[in-house]
Amino acid sequence: MWRAAAKRLVDGALAGSRAAHAIQSNPLSARSKKIVGVFYKAGEHADKNPNFVGCVEGALGIRNWLESQGHHYIVTDDKEGPNSELEKHIEDMHILITTPFHPAYVTAERIKKAKNLELLLTAGIGSDHIDLPAAAAAGLTVAEVTGSNTVSVAEDELLRILILVRNFLPGYQQVVQGEWNVAGIAHRAYDLEGKTVGTVGAGRIGRLLLQRLKPFNCNLLYHDRLKIDPELEKEIGAKFEEDLDAMLPKCDVVVINTPLTDKTRGMFNKERIAKMKKGVIVVNNARGAIMDTQAVADACSSGHIAGYGGDVWYPQPAPKDHPWRYMPNHAMTPHISGTTIDAQLRYAEGVKDMLDRYFKGEDFPVQNYIVKEGQLASQYQ
Repeated sequence: MWRAAAKRLVDGALAGSRAAHAIQSNPLSARSKKIVGVFYKAGEHADKNPNFVGCVEGALGIRNWLESQGHHYIVTDDKEGPNSELEKHIEDMHILITTPFHPAYVTAERIKKAKNLELLLTAGIGSDHIDLPAAAAAGLTVAEVTGSNTVSVAEDELLRILILVRNFLPGYQQVVQGEWNVAGIAHRAYDLEGKTVGTVGAGRIGRLLLQRLKPFNCNLLYHDRLKIDPELEKEIGAKFEEDLDAMLPKCDVVVINTPLTDKTRGMFNKERIAKMKKGVIVVNNARGAIMDTQAVADACSSGHIAGYGGDVWYPQPAPKDHPWRYMPNHAMTPHISGTTIDAQLRYAEGVKDMLDRYFKGEDFPVQNYIVKEGQLASQYQ
């Protein structure tokens, strides 16, 4: 599937390049758009994979296609502060493409400055880096590539569960450091089979995780505002828990799969973490701000949380003094779970499709809309 997506991107780039030269010296037409993309910089890694399109250098593989139609496409990783490259283009850009992996925080203040802004696209899923109520009030459209990296994130969650349950990281560190101490690993390594795993949120990613956990013979629980389809629930063998605080003490592993909203921001504070079973494993690939940063670090230090893993932080990139970098028994990485090469090709293709539809005056796939005509999608309400 990703090979087909890659071919479409490459074909589009080649076709665009034939026309691009003819328009480069001409001023932009009245219909031309100024489009700004904010992505992470690849540097020395940019040329190591031709399908590495999710970085500044790859520019989603759409530069030639956009420029062949007379649009002006600016790509940067410089997104913070009044003198950033992004800030220079705020006032006259028409479209901003952002990504959860290197988020450009689109505040109400920035929206107010952006007099020409029409469309905000997220290359990936999760648009909480945008002030959505402000975008709605300004009449902007916000959309993302729904489903583009759900498999990628669910696989990563399963990986982190196993890494933490099996106490893998200390063993790896021993090997690197030239040590050999089996007891130092085995005293807190467990099987996943028979453990109770609960997901907070059972949307696309949560359901995929539950499906992937079924072969491990776990007891599966989920909490969400909506129940899973009864047939799928029966197939997976998952049990719905209406009361989150009643579910948490039952779980050996808790996985966070809920979007960041006003209701979920800081949801896991000191008091809620205390309701979890002592020695719980927590995996969070949703959003860092759902957790109380210091409460998580303190719980890891005390042993109440036996292991915490994930790839989401607040803010991002995480500062060097972020307490999660230094807390014990963690399996944290930069925000990488949803930006595999396969995922990049899917969300690059999705962004191109939405831009093409936008230029033609056509609607996006309904599930992609986060803000449309002043209304927020249900998950953000």
